[in-house]
Amino acid sequence: MVSITIIYFDNQKDALRTVRSFISTLIHPIELIASLPYQIKDSIADLLISHQNLSADNEKLIEELLLIRTRLQKYEIIESENRRLRNLLKSTFRLENKILLAELVAVQLDSFQKKIVINKGEKDLAYEGQPVVDSGGIMGQIIQTNSFSSTVLLITDPNHALPVQINRNGLRAVAVGSGESNKLILENLPNPLITNSDLPNSAHIIVGDLVVSSGLGRRFPRDFPVGEVEEIKQDLSKSSSKIIVRPFAQFENIREVLMVWPNQYKD
Repeated sequence: MVSITIIYFDNQKDALRTVRSFISTLIHPIELIASLPYQIKDSIADLLISHQNLSADNEKLIEELLLIRTRLQKYEIIESENRRLRNLLKSTFRLENKILLAELVAVQLDSFQKKIVINKGEKDLAYEGQPVVDSGGIMGQIIQTNSFSSTVLLITDPNHALPVQINRNGLRAVAVGSGESNKLILENLPNPLITNSDLPNSAHIIVGDLVVSSGLGRRFPRDFPVGEVEEIKQDLSKSSSKIIVRPFAQFENIREVLMVWPNQYKD
């Protein structure tokens, strides 16, 4: 009897195993479908995490790029400043003894006044009438001082007059400010294109002539560059001409200037 029971249960187990296997096979696709949303959810979560990581990395790279560009611009600014300072130093080859570098702190460049303010004053021995130059040529003279700054009247101001001469032949004149940053005027000169016994050919003025300071009054350094003759406006009915001179000083890009002390230049 016991043996029959054991055989019966073994047969039943095999039958159940077969049924379970069959059912498992049937429900496997259902399980896959049921788990699909979770798999999609996990995949989306992974994609979101990857996207967030990529976004963070991208932002970090952009930040580093901006930092590099900022540093590069800073280096370019420093290099530009070094070039300006080197040019200023080159411009001092005509000058002896005391000169002083000053920086621009304010400008007043309108149609009626051409002035700048520099960061050197009485504490630096600045004085009214002191000449100021840049790497290109004469810029102007100090007209007002206080303890820590000075006001400079530029040579392009209509109220400024600068004794000059034509470097080629020594013809003397006075350069008057026109009120424009790129123009000086030599007025009341003999007409350079009219030849007479009182005006030899060597005294003629031609376009391209170099104009330098004459040193008269010993306020400005002698033979220091002022500008170049750019245009000759003559009136054939008169014996005089108006000479337009383009100044060498960089009035529109002023950053640093040199203060010069009197009578301290080479002959």
